[in-house]
Amino acid sequence: MITLEICANSVESAWAAYNGGAQRIELCTNLEDGGTTPSWGMMKQVSKIPSITKHVLIRPRGGDFVYNNYEVNTMIEDIKIAKSLGMDGVVIGCLLADGSLDIVTLSRLIMAASGMNITFHRAFDCCADPLKTIQQLIDLGCDYLLTSGQGETAEHGIEMLKSLSEKAKDKLIIIPAKGINEHNILKIKKETGLKEFHSSASQLVDNQTKTSEERVRQLRNLICPMINFSPRIP
Repeated sequence: MITLEICANSVESAWAAYNGGAQRIELCTNLEDGGTTPSWGMMKQVSKIPSITKHVLIRPRGGDFVYNNYEVNTMIEDIKIAKSLGMDGVVIGCLLADGSLDIVTLSRLIMAASGMNITFHRAFDCCADPLKTIQQLIDLGCDYLLTSGQGETAEHGIEMLKSLSEKAKDKLIIIPAKGINEHNILKIKKETGLKEFHSSASQLVDNQTKTSEERVRQLRNLICPMINFSPRIP
C-alpha cells in the first residue's frame, strides 16, 4: 500500500490534508523552528477528523535533540495527553551530545506511548552512525523512521534512503521526508522502492504557511490514484 503523510501545522491544514486524500497526518506547530508539539486544543479538534491516521509530533522546542530531564518529563506528559485524545501515534526523537541515539530517553518515551504507533523523526538526520542507529531503532520497536537520508533534501539523500531500506527490510518503515513535492516524488519512489512519503504540500497564503488541498491531491494521485474518494468539509 502506498501512503501519503502530510505535515499539518494547524487544524485548517489537517482538514486540507484529509480533503486532499492523504492517509496520515503528522500534527505539529512552529514549522519555522522545525516543528514542535501542538496544543491540547489543536489535538482535540483534529481528533474529530474521520478516517485518517493521526500522528502528533512530541518535541518541546526547536534546536538540537539533546534533552534535559525537565524536557523529557514534558514530552512524557505530552505523550499521555496525545494518547488520551485518541491520537494514533507519536513522532519522537532524541540524541546524545556525540550524535549517538539516546536509548535511555527514547525507551522512556516509547514506554509512555505504549499502544501507539512510534515514529522516530528527523533527529535521525543528525545522528553520527545511521546504519547503527537504524538497527537500534528496530531493536527498540519503532514502527517508522522519518528521514531525508541525511541529505539536504530527500532527493539528495536517495542513496542513503536505499541503504536504510535494505537494512530495515520489513522491520521498520522508512518514510522519505524534506523537500518532497509533485516534481520529485515519482523519482524518489522509483529509485528507492519505498512506499510511504512525507510532505508539507504547503503554500504561502497571507504570509502564513498552509497545507494546500490541491497539492495534497496532486501528490496522492501521482503515487496512488484515489478511487471513490469523497471529501468532507468540516
